[in-house]
Amino acid sequence: MFCFQCEQTAGCTGCTRNAGVCGKKSGTARLQDKLTGALVGLARAVEGNEDQVTKETDALVMEGLFTTITNVNFNDETISALTSRIHAEKDRLVPRCLDCASACGRNDDYDIDSLWDGDEDIRSLKSLILFGIRGVAAYAYHAAVLGYTDEEVNRFFYKALFAIGMDWDTDELLPIVLEVGEINLKCMALLDQANTETFGMPTPTEVPLTVEKGPFIVISGHDMHDLKLLIEQTEGKGINIYTHGEMLPAHAYPELKKFAHLKGNFGTAWQNQQKEFASIPAPVLFTTNCLMPPKPSYADRVFTTEVVSYPGCIHIGENKDFTPVIERALQLGGYKEDQAFTGINGGTKVTTGFSHGAVLSVADKVVDAVKSGKIKHFFLVGGCDGARPGRNYYTEFVKKTPPDTIVLTLACGKYRFNDLDLGTIDGLPRIMDMGQCNDAYSAIQVALALADAFECEVNELPLSMVLSWYEQKAVCILLTLLHLGIKNILLGPTLPAFISPNVLNLLIEKYNIGPITTPDEDMRKLLG
Repeated sequence: MFCFQCEQTAGCTGCTRNAGVCGKKSGTARLQDKLTGALVGLARAVEGNEDQVTKETDALVMEGLFTTITNVNFNDETISALTSRIHAEKDRLVPRCLDCASACGRNDDYDIDSLWDGDEDIRSLKSLILFGIRGVAAYAYHAAVLGYTDEEVNRFFYKALFAIGMDWDTDELLPIVLEVGEINLKCMALLDQANTETFGMPTPTEVPLTVEKGPFIVISGHDMHDLKLLIEQTEGKGINIYTHGEMLPAHAYPELKKFAHLKGNFGTAWQNQQKEFASIPAPVLFTTNCLMPPKPSYADRVFTTEVVSYPGCIHIGENKDFTPVIERALQLGGYKEDQAFTGINGGTKVTTGFSHGAVLSVADKVVDAVKSGKIKHFFLVGGCDGARPGRNYYTEFVKKTPPDTIVLTLACGKYRFNDLDLGTIDGLPRIMDMGQCNDAYSAIQVALALADAFECEVNELPLSMVLSWYEQKAVCILLTLLHLGIKNILLGPTLPAFISPNVLNLLIEKYNIGPITTPDEDMRKLLG
């Protein structure tokens, strides 16, 4: 196998043995490569047949891209079945290819090995495109299940996949890399619209970490639609619901928080699940990544839905009947007494819900605090968490932020510090959790609003971005920030293995992007 799409890839170069660091086996990795090659083949078939593309075609591409994100699908059977569906759709678009042996490209899947073995700069740019659109597809998928789609976003998937299969040079590929960022901004705006129009505008909400006695279900991932369905199906059954990981921001949405049995949050970031799930007397439902291979001690309590799949785990299909999960919760019974858990810093509660709507509703107060000197600097510290040593950097960095600064955060990286109490500035909490990784859109909207208020460019604001990355959604968000021209981003804990030296130098020269060093050194540099 060869895979280097995530931050924890072996030796910071690539997973090449019988299994990836994520737990994905080499055979599964090969099947995912074949699936990706089939998607490129489908994009080739779409070229010149755009009028034959249907909503089902678009949905299939989103599902295919989403399936290959790290820690989503470990199931050879479902990956192979999805590849067959993609082939069938390609044959529908270009049926004459069934009887044609010419090498026009329309009847061939793309050989991913030719990408991994090719010129390192071309490989780097194509990897940025491929991994970026995998992230975009996840956001588009979540919006689509709520009934929101964007034709421009959908059409770009075909354009990007087609480019990956072409023998193009750096000058032809680089604009598409930046276009991934542009399209992702549209997609995050679409998902923000889908979530807020469906579930209401998030408001700051305090979330307890205590699990009450009695039956309960832990739900992980990002999909608010699945959470809403689970809440509705468990209402009146004496079962409490607890979020996990990236599902924490659900507590801030009015149409979700109104349910009394949505009680709190269990556990911390995704990489701790094998320890945290080992002995809980409750089932866990995964709606998206990040799923780690379940330990035998709790594998019979793991359920999956949507594109998530793991061999041996019960999968809830399109009918969204969560009866098996509910029955398992009732059977296990939960804790006999309330269990008081804490965050990694000992806190007993966390707060979420500082979306762009919430922050901009007090924009005048924020601007006044900046003008009066009460707020000297903003730090956006967030992104994906992970298991690699060195991520404690983010905890220490936040602890070292001066008392006249605000920390904006999002995604699961916040679990390194979101239970800290750093106090307030004029009633504004110094740590503001803006939501999931896709809520980088909220952070962008706040930054643009502040720039407008101070009549300056975003890069001239007293704002520093210190980001952590793990998987492909972080890639598309980074490309969005670069598309907007945002400079001086610090990235860690390591730089992506798929970025070649020449491409890295380009990013440094144009955007001054760089790696994190130490909390003290970076703090001095950023505060200057």
